[in-house]
Amino acid sequence: MKKILVLSLLSLLFISCKSTSSAVNKTESRWENKYIVTNLIETATDNIGVRYKAGGTTKNGFDCSGLVFTTFDSQNIKLPRSSYEQSKIGKIIRLNDAQKGDLIFFKTNKSNQINHVGLITEVRSDEIKFVHSSTSKGVIISSTKEAYYQKSFTQINRIID
Repeated sequence: MKKILVLSLLSLLFISCKSTSSAVNKTESRWENKYIVTNLIETATDNIGVRYKAGGTTKNGFDCSGLVFTTFDSQNIKLPRSSYEQSKIGKIIRLNDAQKGDLIFFKTNKSNQINHVGLITEVRSDEIKFVHSSTSKGVIISSTKEAYYQKSFTQINRIID
């Protein structure tokens, strides 16, 4: 009888330990994602001032999707190479739900499809700031308050949940 009681108590102990560890994993995952987002933003903003280069993915020059592609690759996250294909990855988020680390997409120059992408670096109640590579200024931080980006904004995608 004692053996059965001891085995029952041990079984109960192992079951309760397992449920506790899954809660810890969720917390660890949240912290890990926050760490990844911080690293993504640091990596992208370290390239501010690098010139624009069509097809570029290095410090010799970036295009917009090349900057995002290379930035995510630095964290071993594989994304497609083009902004249009990147817009198909992750979960589309409402503008009001945007967070640091989300991707922001645009249809610029009256394009019918997404052709520009940036990485969100800051979210305020009335403004989103994002790092991207512009054809005229290279890698810079811009804002959704700028008329050009207000008119061409298309969607926001969350890659890191």
